[in-house]
Amino acid sequence: MIIFLGLVTPLITYAVITLLHIVIPARRVTGYVTHDFTGEVLHYRINGRYVLVASIALWFVLGYTHIVSFTWFYETRGWALLGAIVLGLAFSLAIVLKFPAVRGSFLADFWFGRSKNTQLRDGFIDAKVWLYLVGAVLLQLNVLSFAAFHITHVSEINPGFLLACAMLTWFCFEYLIFERVHLWTYDFIAERVGFKLGFGCLAFYPYFYTISIWFTADLPNPGVPAWVTAVFGVLFLVGWVLTRGANMQKFRFKTAPHRTFLGLAPQSISDGKHALLVNGFWGVSRHVNYLGEILQAVAIAAVPGYFGIWMVWLYPLYYVVLFVTRERDDEKICAAKYGALWGEYTAKVKFRIIPGIY
Repeated sequence: MIIFLGLVTPLITYAVITLLHIVIPARRVTGYVTHDFTGEVLHYRINGRYVLVASIALWFVLGYTHIVSFTWFYETRGWALLGAIVLGLAFSLAIVLKFPAVRGSFLADFWFGRSKNTQLRDGFIDAKVWLYLVGAVLLQLNVLSFAAFHITHVSEINPGFLLACAMLTWFCFEYLIFERVHLWTYDFIAERVGFKLGFGCLAFYPYFYTISIWFTADLPNPGVPAWVTAVFGVLFLVGWVLTRGANMQKFRFKTAPHRTFLGLAPQSISDGKHALLVNGFWGVSRHVNYLGEILQAVAIAAVPGYFGIWMVWLYPLYYVVLFVTRERDDEKICAAKYGALWGEYTAKVKFRIIPGIY
């Protein structure tokens, strides 16, 4: 019975999150992306922060009343991952088959997707908003359950492990707090909805991102000095400042191009049609936000203190591979979109991701 319940845990969780997304009042906002056929700016309905809080409250109530154990997501994590994999595959296949081919190969269409912007009722539910929402909320519930297991089952509690849980919690909350800002990011602008995004959010995101605590939740305090743990905490904050700062600066420039950001007046280059930022975070490197994401991942992998468990390093390694390849794709897209202006920009901002190195 526990196997079946574990397998359907992601399905039930996603259904509850979706219901909360529908019934909880939401902001209707416009984004950056335009409709493929009409050219009109797309509308979105966002309430992620409230859905996240409501989901955590429901998790707590179910645990407190002993209806569902606080540690359920940890105890059934293997079977739940398998269930999420099946859901991710099924969703990806269904969403790809719904739309006409855009590439010569079905496998390429399946991986990258066919439709950029799949919406119901003028953005009442947007596929990308929904995918990131359910993935982030399930990730948070997994983190809480893993933390509950560690606190209740490990004799010598590891502060580094709990800090890793706090980092992942911050990661989920801040994403949904700044949910609107992400409408101006690469995922919403360039990605299509297929296996990469659908499976990624439904199976990969909520489980792979827990890998550093997945393999250390049942382990005691390794005795890492407090100052080392603090260093990883600072590294995480530095990464967050780079990522959030860059995304917020771009969002401010796109929505209010004459306003300052953190007291910094925007400087840009323009060809009369397009404008590109060349100062602040976007003057440091062309994708300093990617560097910030990688630094956060390194901190989350390292802070539990089990440096010899090689599996925990898969998380930052994944980010390195993801962002290096994404940066290359984005370079091609921007060169095609901006033409000579992009050449002028790359001459001013010479480094791709890491200032002074790459």
